[in-house]
Amino acid sequence: MKRLMLALALVWLPVWCSGSAASAASYPSRDIEMIIPMLAGSAGDITGRLLAEELKKELGVGVIVLNKPGGSFTVGTDMVARSKKDGYTIGYVNAPAIVYSRVTEPKSVAYDPQKDLEPLGLHVFFPQAIAVQAKAPWKNIQELIAHAKKNPGALRCANPGQGSVSTFVAELTQDLAGFKVTQVPTKGGQQAPTMLLGGHVELAVGAYSVFAPHVESGNLRILLLSRKLPGFEGVSTLSDLGYKGEAPSGWFSLYGPAGLPEEVKRVLVPAIKKAVEAPSLRPKLEKMFYVVDYRSPGELAKMAKEEYETVSAIAKRLGIPNE
Repeated sequence: MKRLMLALALVWLPVWCSGSAASAASYPSRDIEMIIPMLAGSAGDITGRLLAEELKKELGVGVIVLNKPGGSFTVGTDMVARSKKDGYTIGYVNAPAIVYSRVTEPKSVAYDPQKDLEPLGLHVFFPQAIAVQAKAPWKNIQELIAHAKKNPGALRCANPGQGSVSTFVAELTQDLAGFKVTQVPTKGGQQAPTMLLGGHVELAVGAYSVFAPHVESGNLRILLLSRKLPGFEGVSTLSDLGYKGEAPSGWFSLYGPAGLPEEVKRVLVPAIKKAVEAPSLRPKLEKMFYVVDYRSPGELAKMAKEEYETVSAIAKRLGIPNE
């Protein structure tokens, strides 16, 4: 009997191994779920769905979007971290979920991005901007800085709130350039240009896209960008001014749960790169003032870690707990 069982085992072992290898090689064999931790119709939802369509073409299976907003983008991101490690659940995650929420609301973040999430590639940046009214006396950021240095705290700056990327852009700019303004938090990015146009503040910081209609209408002027945008070659970034480092930009990236099999990543990562760099997608995103700039998983991990360290240092100076 023992000899019979051994013989059967030897017969079935190659079959089992080849079946297992075939299963790995067949990824993906069904639809993939992309969790977007933002509201349907939001900026991240729009860009995520555009990428999902391209990814569908590359992988040959459906990429089904599931919106899971809440907790400053951490609820949906936590779902990704806790999902099965098989490559059939990925997340379209933004900078607050990976960096800023951990700094401003650490107790509400149930996951550790460096331990619980697998970076799969960066999709787009959305540049941050400092804006003033078109009729303001400052024609460039240097003139505004000079005025602010002579009048510490006199200028009021609208921003989307303490935990936003925009707030840290304003704080880092002040640190590097050596001036001080009074921060005026709003209840969201769309309120910043409204307060600026209404004369309630002298400057505002936020994603360039919220200022764009008012810039195009001639009512607002951009003095500083966190990243270069086509058509704004004359607008400075911090490095243009000779300062070390750049102000942070918002970004959207793809992540999976940590521990994805290598055979899955060998398929998924190149497909994401091709989808991000698809010629048909780039013009659509650039019209919405996004900067397509693919970063590999390793580059994304390094960027997120360095951004977290920079933001944590600023938060400590501002008295924002990150314990």
